[in-house]
Amino acid sequence: MIEVQPKDSRGYFMLPQHPEDSGYYIYGTPAGGVYQYAHPAMISLLLWVEREWAAIEKRQFGIGNICMADGQSTDEHHSHKDGLQVDVRPLRTDGAHRPVTWLQSEYDGEATAKLIAIFFSYPLVKQVLFNDNRIPGVRHWPRHDDHFHVGIKPGQK
Repeated sequence: MIEVQPKDSRGYFMLPQHPEDSGYYIYGTPAGGVYQYAHPAMISLLLWVEREWAAIEKRQFGIGNICMADGQSTDEHHSHKDGLQVDVRPLRTDGAHRPVTWLQSEYDGEATAKLIAIFFSYPLVKQVLFNDNRIPGVRHWPRHDDHFHVGIKPGQK
């Protein structure tokens, strides 16, 4: 049998890495999708946000670390074990697939606020951690200047 998308022992799939004409690109450490296994509810959220975003914007947003296969942990991400957390890069004015902090001139705060609003409109989203306090609903969190962290609770509204 040909495996269409890598899957771990929990049945979590790796986020598709290079879908054609997608509204997102992938990044993260380690690279190659190693840190992009997601709970089915998270996969649903990301694919839904991707479609909503692509309908209004040509620039892609960056999806980073979610979870390692089988819930392995690293020293850097203790919260990314259940596949229900994802890191997302803020948008850049130039659309480049590179990091940017909310304090840099290349940061597009208006587009990032629109993207975060799309995330918040999904019923399972419980929190967004990001240090640009001009964006409604985000919570300040240490080391969240160059990405925002979205957490969900499956099965709850």
